[in-house]
Amino acid sequence: MAPDVPQRRLTTVMIADMVGYSRLVEADEAALLARQSAYRETLFDPSITTAGGRVVKSTGDGVLVEFASVRNAVRCAIDLQTDLFNQEATRRPDEAIRYRIGLHLGDVVDDDGDLFGDTVNLAARLETLAASSGICISDAVLQLLEPAQQALFCDLGTQRVRNISRPVRVWQWAPDPRSDTPYAHQEALTQKIGFCAAPDGVMLAYASVGTGPTVFKAPNWINHLDFDWKSPLSGPNLARIARRARLVRFDQRGNGLSDWDVPDISEDAMISDMNSVATAAGLDRFALYGLSQGCAFSVRYAVENPDKVSCMVLLGGYARGILCRGSADQAALHDATNALIREGWGSDNPAYRHIFTETMIPEASAQQKSHWDERQRVSTSARNAARINDMNARVDVSDLARQVRVPTLVCHAQGDRRIPLEEGRRLAALIPGAEFVALPSDNHLLVEGTEGFDQFHDRFDAFIARHAGPAG
Repeated sequence: MAPDVPQRRLTTVMIADMVGYSRLVEADEAALLARQSAYRETLFDPSITTAGGRVVKSTGDGVLVEFASVRNAVRCAIDLQTDLFNQEATRRPDEAIRYRIGLHLGDVVDDDGDLFGDTVNLAARLETLAASSGICISDAVLQLLEPAQQALFCDLGTQRVRNISRPVRVWQWAPDPRSDTPYAHQEALTQKIGFCAAPDGVMLAYASVGTGPTVFKAPNWINHLDFDWKSPLSGPNLARIARRARLVRFDQRGNGLSDWDVPDISEDAMISDMNSVATAAGLDRFALYGLSQGCAFSVRYAVENPDKVSCMVLLGGYARGILCRGSADQAALHDATNALIREGWGSDNPAYRHIFTETMIPEASAQQKSHWDERQRVSTSARNAARINDMNARVDVSDLARQVRVPTLVCHAQGDRRIPLEEGRRLAALIPGAEFVALPSDNHLLVEGTEGFDQFHDRFDAFIARHAGPAG
């Protein structure tokens, strides 16, 4: 008698996994297991059954479920995350039970009720990309949803996931209206996202929002055109500029909505990409806004394109990267940082990314820091984060800074722990006629509601109004 042949069929796969399970078990195993069992009996199983789902198998901290209906699967996932989030809302963040969920639609192998294949693997990878209490779905799932359901998800762009050869378009939902509701700022509703090709074929995502004098933002660290708006850090900064100017920005190659799998991440590539985006966005003459390492890119761009740049505003920047400052201690710190990035960037444990967060926003709230940790994780891969970090460390535009011939405002937080104040002063001293302002803050990234945030934007608005010219 011939052995049974496993059957293939199309289905929707959902994988849910508890965030920080090992840590929670170590803290109080008995209490955790009791709560987990109660939620399974009163929340998970009834919701899955009502949605027409079937629990394929359970693990200690997760569950694999299949659904015949994509829409029912998504509705069930959102209901589960919302109900669980609300029921655990009164607990401390480090004690609360939170899940990540991944959903994908595709062909599976059914072997005596168990499911196997790329569809299951991809659902598992999507789960790891989701924010805590969030849901990540593939584009295949999104396209089969009703418009009202689609509107609940924000675009995380094309992602490269482990053990999956092809890039995957990923969309995310998260339940916390305090920081993760799509388009927390009204200005973001008018943002227009476009794409253009760099000379080497890399696709670059860029966005334009607001009206008034044109401000073109140079690339810096890790960005995400959509996710940035929901950040309690970058969102208020972007909104403040967009209320008085037309802000054009882009996700540098290797992160955000731009291509991740790129052969070249270098200073030359960044300057070329700035030209590509400026051309695609129809920018003739504009103010340049540089933040952190974006200041060095702005200096070089202004010198090489004097006909396009009307003025520059530089915040928290430097002319020379950490490996160009002649310090053995700084070089050793850079090597250690890159090693941490490569080893743990995509980990559930945010400690690897948190070293950046603590130096960038030491005075921010715990919620703001947590969101920044997560923003970095979903915006690029470990490999690309290390490549970008290394590129920034080797930049040196000291000679070019002396050749700048446009009005320039240089601002720097007095207690900046990421880029020392003296590097900001040095940058201002190198640029002929530059204005320098020391801001009252210890944060590298300015936080809304602080004196440093208000002072910077007041100076920014006045400087742009004086030097950027009419709306473009």
